[in-house]
Amino acid sequence: MKLIIKHRNFCKCILLLVVALTLQSCFVAQDYVRPELVETEALYRTDNLPADSVSIADVSWKTLFTDQILQQHIEEGLQNNMDVRIAIQQMMAAEAYAKQGKAGYLPSFNVGANAAHQELSQNSQFGSLFSGAIDQYDVTANLSWEADIWGKIRSNKRATQAAYLQSVSGHQAVKTQLISSIANTYYNLLALDAQLEVAEQTIAARESSVETIKALKNAGQVTQVAVDQNVAQYNNAKALQVDIEIAIFKTENMLSILLGKAPQHFERSRLDIQKIEQDIKLGVPATLLSNRPDVMAAEYRLIQSFELTNVAKSNFYPSLTLTASGGFQSLELDNLLSANSLFSSIIGGLTQPLLNQRKLKTQREVAIVQQEQSLLQFKKTLLIAGTEVSNALFSYESETKKFQFIKNEVEALRQAENNSEILLKNGYANYLDLLTARQSALSAELNIIDSQLQQLVSIVDLYEALGGGWR
Repeated sequence: MKLIIKHRNFCKCILLLVVALTLQSCFVAQDYVRPELVETEALYRTDNLPADSVSIADVSWKTLFTDQILQQHIEEGLQNNMDVRIAIQQMMAAEAYAKQGKAGYLPSFNVGANAAHQELSQNSQFGSLFSGAIDQYDVTANLSWEADIWGKIRSNKRATQAAYLQSVSGHQAVKTQLISSIANTYYNLLALDAQLEVAEQTIAARESSVETIKALKNAGQVTQVAVDQNVAQYNNAKALQVDIEIAIFKTENMLSILLGKAPQHFERSRLDIQKIEQDIKLGVPATLLSNRPDVMAAEYRLIQSFELTNVAKSNFYPSLTLTASGGFQSLELDNLLSANSLFSSIIGGLTQPLLNQRKLKTQREVAIVQQEQSLLQFKKTLLIAGTEVSNALFSYESETKKFQFIKNEVEALRQAENNSEILLKNGYANYLDLLTARQSALSAELNIIDSQLQQLVSIVDLYEALGGGWR
């Protein structure tokens, strides 16, 4: 078998490789190092800074939320929610790019078969030698490979991997937000149910009160104004009932969207049996870097920008490529696969970009700017995370304190309402005292339900702010 090898070109390739390796000291792609960020110890605005890394974010949502109906809704939402499914598709696309980045070290290889027929002019140079036409057939394989001298391929691989991990963190962030949204919407429904129950009880009491005040009017103890005021309060309670029913209807529809289902009524339990018994632990602020999916996504975006800056800088240096081709070539189809039809060649090239309309310089400048933008976004995301933790923690502590005050207020106003009604029946008070006491008592009962809701919501918000739910 006779092989035609271009020895001279091959020797040049070896020489070019030696020169390129010598030049490698001019630029080597750098490794990513996490930059100095804001002081993490100051991220939480609290007088009791945590001393250990244990955080409520490490607790599974199945452990945190003990209501089995809520657990079923969350499980269903994680399976069917449209945002989660969109995030999964984005993650799959990023994974495909990451696989492509890993294949950057491999050569490109292709095989093709060609048949050519050429009619020659008899007055041309070749037409005088060949009469008529020339047929040529070939089966050719081509291989091309670029040496990663400056780390460009490695940096591009790392950039695609960072983009994939960013999409994974994005998916985790969607899960965390979804769990928080489902829990808060569910608790809102329970609070509305409790408020509706209070409204219905108020309506029944005020309906009875209208009959009582009419009897007192017939007995001459009150005027028609008192009757009218009681009727007005009764209708005010009926209107409140309608408002609460509208809110329940809309909140159920909101929950339907979160669960990826058509609008419908949802099974649920009661607000007064909801308990979150987990200890509220924050963990040191630095744990946000590994717990908060949006913070992790911001850092992966920074890593991607850093590696793409490496790629942009390496484009200024020579690229070494080796190409090889071989196969069968013949003027006659019958002889195409014979040993005498074999051919091969190896070519090495070192290409140094010189003038390219400033494209490489622009790419480098843009890459550096985008890297700085990613760094600032990373810092901003971390600051926002710390603020959200601080807000949720303060809200929880404040609502816990406020609840006892509102509870005492409800008890006092209910007692005032009962006393006013007794005094009115016995002629020792006027109807305005009773109306005022009733309205104040109703508002306080609605407020205590809202306070119970806000305690639950603040825990859910703190859980989300610390990065819980996605594990």
